[in-house]
Amino acid sequence: MADAVVEFLLENLKQLLLYNSDLIFGVKGQVESLYKELSLMKAFLKDSKEKRSEYELVRELVRQIRDVAYEAEDTIDTFVVEAAMQKERSTLSRIVHAFDYPKKLRSVAKDIESIKAKVKEIYDKKMFGIEALYSSESVKKSSSSQRRKPVVEEDNVIGFDEAAKELVSRLTNIAESLEVVSVVGMGGLGKTTLAKKVYSDPAVEFHFFVRAWVYVSQEYSRKEVLMAILGCLMQPSDQTSKMNEEMIIEEICKQLNGRRYLIVLDDIWTTDAWNDLKTAFPNQNCGSRILLTTRNTDVAMLANPDTPPHHLRFLNDDESFELLSTKVFRKKNCPFELVELGRTIAKKCDGLPLAIVVIAGLLLKKDKTRDMWKKVAESVGSYVARDPKQCLDVLALSYKQLPDHLKVCFIYFGAFPEDFPIPVWKLVMLWVAEGFIQVNGQECLEDLAEEYLEDLVERNLILIAKRRANGRIKTCRVHDMLRDLCLREAAEEKFLQVIKRNIPDQTSLISYNYSHRRLCVHSHVMNFIHSKPSGPHVRSFLCFPSEETELSREHTSFIHEAFKLVRVLDIRSINISRFPVEITQLVHLRYVSIFGNFKVLPPSISKLWSLQSLVVETTSRDLDIQVDIWKMSQFRHLHTNGSSRLHGPQAKTRMDNEDPFVQGNIQTMSTISPDSCTENILARTPNLKKLGIRGKLAILMEVKKNASLFDNLAKLDNLDKLKLLNDTFPRPPSEGKLRGLPPLYKFPPHLNKLTLSDTLLDWTHMSTIAMLPNLEVLKLKVFAFRGPQWDPLDGGFRLLKYLHIGKTDLVHWKASGHHFPRLEHIVIEQCGDLVAIPQGLADVSALRTMELHHTPSAIGSARLILQQKQKQQKQQPQQFMQSNGFKLLIYPPE
Repeated sequence: MADAVVEFLLENLKQLLLYNSDLIFGVKGQVESLYKELSLMKAFLKDSKEKRSEYELVRELVRQIRDVAYEAEDTIDTFVVEAAMQKERSTLSRIVHAFDYPKKLRSVAKDIESIKAKVKEIYDKKMFGIEALYSSESVKKSSSSQRRKPVVEEDNVIGFDEAAKELVSRLTNIAESLEVVSVVGMGGLGKTTLAKKVYSDPAVEFHFFVRAWVYVSQEYSRKEVLMAILGCLMQPSDQTSKMNEEMIIEEICKQLNGRRYLIVLDDIWTTDAWNDLKTAFPNQNCGSRILLTTRNTDVAMLANPDTPPHHLRFLNDDESFELLSTKVFRKKNCPFELVELGRTIAKKCDGLPLAIVVIAGLLLKKDKTRDMWKKVAESVGSYVARDPKQCLDVLALSYKQLPDHLKVCFIYFGAFPEDFPIPVWKLVMLWVAEGFIQVNGQECLEDLAEEYLEDLVERNLILIAKRRANGRIKTCRVHDMLRDLCLREAAEEKFLQVIKRNIPDQTSLISYNYSHRRLCVHSHVMNFIHSKPSGPHVRSFLCFPSEETELSREHTSFIHEAFKLVRVLDIRSINISRFPVEITQLVHLRYVSIFGNFKVLPPSISKLWSLQSLVVETTSRDLDIQVDIWKMSQFRHLHTNGSSRLHGPQAKTRMDNEDPFVQGNIQTMSTISPDSCTENILARTPNLKKLGIRGKLAILMEVKKNASLFDNLAKLDNLDKLKLLNDTFPRPPSEGKLRGLPPLYKFPPHLNKLTLSDTLLDWTHMSTIAMLPNLEVLKLKVFAFRGPQWDPLDGGFRLLKYLHIGKTDLVHWKASGHHFPRLEHIVIEQCGDLVAIPQGLADVSALRTMELHHTPSAIGSARLILQQKQKQQKQQPQQFMQSNGFKLLIYPPE
């Protein structure tokens, strides 16, 4: 973690020196010198990475580097706050502080010199201590001796019957060419146990002439693994022990020549490991197979890009309890009085067999009483954590293999409560604001953050809760046991602290030392606030109260008083009675998320020069944003739920033919009022990607002097998501009906996703939307269109993949497969008058799911489509295997 801390501090110092050097006037030379010193430490951290696991001295020096970087960050950030206050003071106030400000300046200079001395001392230790270790001939344990093979549960295998049956079928099918079959899943799911069950299956034993099992592991020796394979094929001899790697591979190929074989490669971690070993397996078209288990999906996809791997699922509640009961009571049944508590304990293991086995081992040693089991049920995670070698250390292997930029992103998941569905849009903004996503050429930071998330998903560390219509991740979550791992690592690195206990009164605060960089409150939020906390080191404050919380007027200043250096402030779950103007003094803020009855966002927010993301939820229908975002060079995202009125730059002057108010960083504006869509505003957001417009859309569409405000959208070349939410309040809905849509050429040219709501359009106007050349997702929310019949025109919706039709009075929908050639998902919601789903949609080969919500009249036609799809699946099984077939979902279930 020290690597990320130093990297982040260096980036902050660089930004300070380049763009806000006036705030460090008087100590700029010392800051530049500190930047150089810390750059040396960054180089040392990079060089020492491989040595940290071997030498305690290296680990201790790394901890010292982290702490001195934190100290430097605190010193400089505190001074920047003081300098900003001095800058804002009136002339009279500056005179009053004429003596104490220079004194603070000298104090900061002295502190920086002290920090530089500490850096030099660490560097000297590195020179004389580490170099000696590097050059010493001390004997190290071989990686093979440190590897610990997993415990394989060969008996009482629960929940694997269907998976084993599928794998046996895939291994023994009639295909003659060599195939790789992969089992993928997070640590502790039972990949090895399943592989052992399949390996020992009588049908597999009969089918293959030769079988070999080898455990690869995270730190493997290629020669040792190859020797292990060879040892399964022939009796070792003195001659084989003298072979080099190429000779071993040659001998393996010789032993496998002409024989149908099965090789199990258990626990492969990297694509390099697969590339190292694959040359030993000849393809002689005799039906041979390789079965590999891995935590990383990319390994499986490299080994066999043509056939999807088997993703091992979590156990369901019944299977979890069965496994727990079997382990605790062996062949006996769980006593009736313990069944309910047993189910609770099993459920809290979140379907992870490893955690269930660990907690079962603990219960086996304890009294079988309700009181004991109730105590365990109340804190399953803490009981599992008591024996880390059995669970957390196994899971930690995945964490330790992560590159530095993913480690810090992964640990951050500990900030969220258990089982919390994390919105990806929010997570991405938080990661960027925290500084975890560093600039990489011209790549967008948010896109890079999503790639990081996908990487963590591919490594089976993060779970997908819900996908977006375009297939990207919408919400994600972390398994409870992995979350415990995040919290353990975060505590060790002073990275993150979670408060979820009740703080009874201020006197108890003596035991609370908020020395961590991030503070997350999960319950008893008001008690925490009333305790008047103080966190001079805290950079992020996030609240997730379990109950609805309202902050009174007299307590709105607590954040500024407690966390003066905070960068990330997420208190959207607290209802604030008035806008907390005190936050405008938190000059380091990058991310703000708040909730309350706000009608105005004051211009003083413009002073937050580092602000990137502003998320405001208000109970008011309209919000006047008086913030001058055109002066905020780092600003990227505006998220509001009301109709928010934006103001363009106050000045319209241009310098050297360049517009000084163009904001190339702004990517999101949602939701703004129709009258905010002026050229003065939209022309200055050329890189806008997401735009939401809420209000009376007739204002947006109204043509005056052969032009409308909607015309300004056509110039947004980077816009790919557009929401048009019509506000008919307080008039009758019919009065808010749009007469039509603008012509096709006036829409943003690269629009990928379009959402309409309450627009009350006639279905004939769908012809304009159908011709949008890049449209993949179309969401028609409540009464976006009205009328009894929709007849799509030929030649439209060429790329449409997702169609959502919300509440409407549609009765007849006539369409054939060629009207939606690439459609993959259909969602029909509250269309009570709809007689039937067009049967022609069954001919769309890409169609994978259909959902009907409260649309009873169309259920029969949907079932006919399902029957047709099932018939097609039997005729073309390979095509449907890639997409897992067709699924029909009906709500509520009949």
